[in-house]
Amino acid sequence: MTTTMRAAVCVGAGGPEVLEIHERPVPAVREGWSLVRVMAAGLNRSELRTRQGHSPGVRFPRVLGIECVGTVAASTDPLLPEGTTVAAVMGGMGREFDGGYAEYALLPNPLLMPLTTTLPWPVLAALPESHLTAQGSLDALGIVPGGQGRLLIRGGTSSVGMAAATIAGGYGLTTAATTRRADKAAALAAAGVEHVLVDDGGPLGARLHEIWPEGPDHVLDLVGARTAADSLRLVRRGGTVCVSGSLSGWVIPDFEPIAMIPSGTRLTAFHSDDCKGGAGAAVLQRIVRQVEAGVHRPNVDRVFGLEEIAAAHRCMENDEATGKLVVTAAYHGK
Repeated sequence: MTTTMRAAVCVGAGGPEVLEIHERPVPAVREGWSLVRVMAAGLNRSELRTRQGHSPGVRFPRVLGIECVGTVAASTDPLLPEGTTVAAVMGGMGREFDGGYAEYALLPNPLLMPLTTTLPWPVLAALPESHLTAQGSLDALGIVPGGQGRLLIRGGTSSVGMAAATIAGGYGLTTAATTRRADKAAALAAAGVEHVLVDDGGPLGARLHEIWPEGPDHVLDLVGARTAADSLRLVRRGGTVCVSGSLSGWVIPDFEPIAMIPSGTRLTAFHSDDCKGGAGAAVLQRIVRQVEAGVHRPNVDRVFGLEEIAAAHRCMENDEATGKLVVTAAYHGK
């Protein structure tokens, strides 16, 4: 095995240009950690905010990337022999220790989820964070296969939003989703969304109530802090709002629970750290099988090579993607 690798290193807080390709030693294996040859990694907006300097406790330089897929290159766990296909997500990746933006990543054994699959690496890489978060969010909302009801997804063209629309459609729910860009409406419709609402910053309630006079039964809010209070006003009385995204930040300003949560309405949340490692392995394997069978769509928007990581972040920052952006360890310049 080679002794050096390429890694996209975030050298400091700033714009996409702070992501630099460096030659580094391949990390040395230590007890409780195994070396993964990274084949591809999905990009996430939390990595964008970390790059901008908004993640407390992150010290630079740091290899970002809160998820990746690949194969075990050197193992300290007999249950994870070399060559095993694995996925990893969260658990401190790209924040407390180096993450998936590299050709190799040294990761804690409990984070590694063994998988069997025939999916291409970029497609597999689009699934862990987005689909596990979407599935966990629908579970938190109390949505089950074969169930009925109306679901509003705020931030519908995010990778999690697209995944949630696909899964919810398979469950039989009627869905609506918001997007800030009218040119993305077709992609939402292709993902199974019946009602696309362009969020131009104006009041959403009147347009939504033309579709559903009583309001949706469930709201999956991926915009987060800026829209959570409004989502509580939009959902029908007794319905549930799940905040699973932070496209607009992490903190709800001046949050007053008694004033902002209508009586009987429920506010919950889902954090993707809840599906890391063993907690998510069986669920992710099931999602992989459903994608292989054509039940779910992976919603890959674009695939970048590792040396294109700055361009990938610009694409993400400019909200150009509809679905998941993926970076592969393959060098596109060769």
